[in-house]
Amino acid sequence: MSLDCVLCSHFGVPQGLDGAEGLCPPPQAEGQELRHFRAEVPSPPPSWPCAGGVEKVTHSPARLSRKGSLASLTSCSALPKDFAGGLRLCWPRGGGSVMASKRHASPPKQPDGRGKKAKGGEEDDAWSSTLAALKTAPKEKPPATIDGLCPLSTAPGAQVYEDYDCTLNQTNISANNNKFYIIQLLEHDGAYSVWSRWGRVGEVGQSKLMPSASLEAAKKDFEKKFREKTKNSWAARENFVAQPGKYTLIEVQPGAGQETEVALRVDGVDGDKACKQRVLPCTLDKATQDLVSLIFSSDMFRDAMQTMNIDVKKMPLGKLSKQQIARGFEALEELEAALQEQPPKAARLEDLSSRFYTIVPHNFGRARPPPINSPDLLRAKKDMLLVLADIEVAQSLQAQKVKEEEEEEKEVAHPLDQDYALLCCQLSLLDPASREYQLIQNYVTQTGHKLRILNIWQVTRDGEDERFKAHDLLEHRRLLWHGTNVAVIAAILKSGLRIMPHSGGRVGRGIYFASENSKSACYVGCTSKKVGIMFLTEVALGKPYRITCDDPTLCQPPAGYDSVLACGQTEPDPAQDEEVLLDGKKVLVCQGKPIPMPAYKDSSFSQSEYLIYQESQCRIRYLVQLQF
Repeated sequence: MSLDCVLCSHFGVPQGLDGAEGLCPPPQAEGQELRHFRAEVPSPPPSWPCAGGVEKVTHSPARLSRKGSLASLTSCSALPKDFAGGLRLCWPRGGGSVMASKRHASPPKQPDGRGKKAKGGEEDDAWSSTLAALKTAPKEKPPATIDGLCPLSTAPGAQVYEDYDCTLNQTNISANNNKFYIIQLLEHDGAYSVWSRWGRVGEVGQSKLMPSASLEAAKKDFEKKFREKTKNSWAARENFVAQPGKYTLIEVQPGAGQETEVALRVDGVDGDKACKQRVLPCTLDKATQDLVSLIFSSDMFRDAMQTMNIDVKKMPLGKLSKQQIARGFEALEELEAALQEQPPKAARLEDLSSRFYTIVPHNFGRARPPPINSPDLLRAKKDMLLVLADIEVAQSLQAQKVKEEEEEEKEVAHPLDQDYALLCCQLSLLDPASREYQLIQNYVTQTGHKLRILNIWQVTRDGEDERFKAHDLLEHRRLLWHGTNVAVIAAILKSGLRIMPHSGGRVGRGIYFASENSKSACYVGCTSKKVGIMFLTEVALGKPYRITCDDPTLCQPPAGYDSVLACGQTEPDPAQDEEVLLDGKKVLVCQGKPIPMPAYKDSSFSQSEYLIYQESQCRIRYLVQLQF
């Protein structure tokens, strides 16, 4: 029976035994960081979505060995460096004892940024890895709930019979159709009925509650209605095939109408359990409590989805179907291929756009759904799905927390402490009187559009410092801005800044930064109260390759260079740059107002953009909360 690290040996990653090289020594204390781990099983089960030299697993050894626990994979040395976090490895029940190392695994060797693109560059694409992750995600089927507009939704004892519940959608751009259809088989006081509601996406629509003489009659009515609307059999819905002119089945996870406040997840589910548990006081300062509450807020996620015209009634919070998002990714891939045809066929683009809007329901009111007929529109929809996937990451983190709470404990951490722990990072609130705060305040004032700083946190992501050390030899370091949607902050704190191949696009597939706050602020998605979040990131630029016109084909710096600098017509006055020491390295911080750059007066970039093409080349230093 092998005692190798089953994840490492399966992928041929070198490792030591019994602590010889510090990779697989005896188990560590519960609650500490897990590194490589091993088990008395010959190899990982084929059902695992991925494996490799696991560098961080959030579960304790005890929980891994006691039962079929779920481990949250955040990084693998045998997988792409930008591998999306939050995936789960299902440890098989009865799979043997599991042990974890006490010391950190040796970090994978990183390229120095001067050579050719790393082998397997296609795997470095966050788009591809996100799609693969969604496809392999297990389906979850919590109990269905009655449509909130049905008269029986408030009747005591009324319920959806088994899984007889479906949400259908149909979008046809040419006919200006964008409609939904809900069908449910309901049981109440021994009687059965079929509830239907239909109409245009975003509207209440019409409805009908049809009583049935018996359960069999109700099933027959339900299945007949489903076939009429979809031209598919209810019994064969697992192999659903979309038919022209018919509705498509939308995978909204059952239980979509149920939303439970975080506070209730600790001690309000089971009365007996609640009596045995004591919720500990929150250990976070007030500002950090508010931040954690914000980045996990259901209202914030809902607002972000509505801003993207996504129908939150079809894809309610906490119930986003991974498989449904994956189908949206695939529909956009077809659209991308159609756009590359010369010339693109308008009718084909309309059909594929209709299919995308059918899969990912959008609320356009009474307006005709716009066809996705340009690279810019396609990019916007890809960015939208990446945001959706990150929202799902945050929701999955909280779902993981709920499962852990099912084990009875006499004392439980405060819900906000639990959410904070899920981020696997340390957030330290800065004193407004500190030198750091004043530097950042001036950086915002001099290069921004009169934004007001609410709070600044110093950020230390678990493992990011070790990864960043791979670029210790690179000089020319800057503290640069990165703006993003508030809905993805939790995912970024958990997984880091990732290569988003379809975000931005003017300088290719990399991570974009700016020296002017006003530039990055354009990419910030705020809350309904106009609160936005930006990151200040230390970027090891090394020798930058300077360009003055768009080059969307870039996926790495040219040979001999470490980064790309899209030179803007303006740049914060270099003479005012201030040098600070971060972990012993000299880092430049802009402190001057933007001034014209005569050498780049004809540049296609109004403001400079800095690009890196390796995620390990940056380290998040500060999180800045701003009032826009």
